[in-house]
Amino acid sequence: MDKKRSSFSCVNATRVIVTTIGVIFGIAGFNHGFFEFLQGNTPTDGLVIQAIGEAQRFWALGTEEAFTIIPNFLISGLLSMALGLTIVVWSLWFIPTKYGRTVFLMLFILLFLVGGGIGQVFFFIPAWAFATRMNKPLAWWRKVLPPGTWPFLSKLWIVTLILSSLIMLVGLEIAIFGFVPGMTDPERIQNTSITLVFISAILNVISFIAGFGHDLRRMDLNRGGTPC
Repeated sequence: MDKKRSSFSCVNATRVIVTTIGVIFGIAGFNHGFFEFLQGNTPTDGLVIQAIGEAQRFWALGTEEAFTIIPNFLISGLLSMALGLTIVVWSLWFIPTKYGRTVFLMLFILLFLVGGGIGQVFFFIPAWAFATRMNKPLAWWRKVLPPGTWPFLSKLWIVTLILSSLIMLVGLEIAIFGFVPGMTDPERIQNTSITLVFISAILNVISFIAGFGHDLRRMDLNRGGTPC
């Protein structure tokens, strides 16, 4: 048990949270692109598009709106899929590098501009902002988060991250397929999806803050002669 606890205490929580968000929304961007690709070599007729066309739609409000500067569904879809996969790879392996966080932000901005989804903006911008504190002294957070809270926060961040990820995935499922047991009204289904996404966003912020508590504890353990 001690070895497991020691191993967990060595985890860089901020990196894990950023990576998780990057992977989820990289896949979501790929998903948008896939449905745009299915609409074929047709004009988008505007900057705001419905990623899921009428022929591919699973329910009345399952349109997955997106913003794109590309006036063609096929090209927009291909670019979104390529960028989505790139974000997944970058999030898994390159976030800690010198320009890792900057490239993370730029890739998501590009994904947004070519049809990868609108809602992701409320996730990748906070994720990038928190990620800029990765491997930093966290002096301000050290004042805000008393050392006595670190053991609790060290346990909390992973719980909130798991919950936010699961809730986000359920919200995405509802947005695409419109399936909510016992619910048939399209507006109620859509509101349920939006509510879940909102809850997920809040939990992500809580996870980052708790993760800072974990990382402060990890840094103090390293200074105290218990290196990871």
